[in-house]
Amino acid sequence: MEYKEKEFEEKEFKGINFSEENFSNSRFTDCEFIDCNLSNTMLENTRFQYVIFKNCKLLGLDFSKCNNFMLNFEFDNCIISTSIFAQMKLKNTKFTNCKIIECDFMDSDLSNADFSNSDLSGSSFNKTNLSFASFTSAKNYLINPNDNLLHKTKFSLPEAVSLLSSFDIEIE
Repeated sequence: MEYKEKEFEEKEFKGINFSEENFSNSRFTDCEFIDCNLSNTMLENTRFQYVIFKNCKLLGLDFSKCNNFMLNFEFDNCIISTSIFAQMKLKNTKFTNCKIIECDFMDSDLSNADFSNSDLSGSSFNKTNLSFASFTSAKNYLINPNDNLLHKTKFSLPEAVSLLSSFDIEIE
């Protein structure tokens, strides 16, 4: 099936391998991707409006190339690796129970985002608005409080101690 320059509304995609597919100039509205592989899918000007990804594998995706108009998606129990979310407005976005490995969130607005129970190994946050975001029970994040906006951001112990790593201090 061809996915480039198509419109999909209220569609459920289940167990499909979209690896290397081209979603350019397509629109997905009120769609759900369940148990899908979207690795290296092209997202040039793709519109995701109220889209849910569950148990999906998303490797090497450049979400920053998506169309920002009414952009709204959420991720639950997904593997998201080496993907780019830089310079995006992702307010209220859910990344729950995910493995978010070596992803780039630089200069993004992630206010009210939810990273609960996620593993953020190697992911970078720089000049990112994390106000009111939740990192409850998240792990392996490295966030410099001097380089990011952290207002009422929620963290859990013991992982919250990693926030001190950017300071020249010793904890005993």
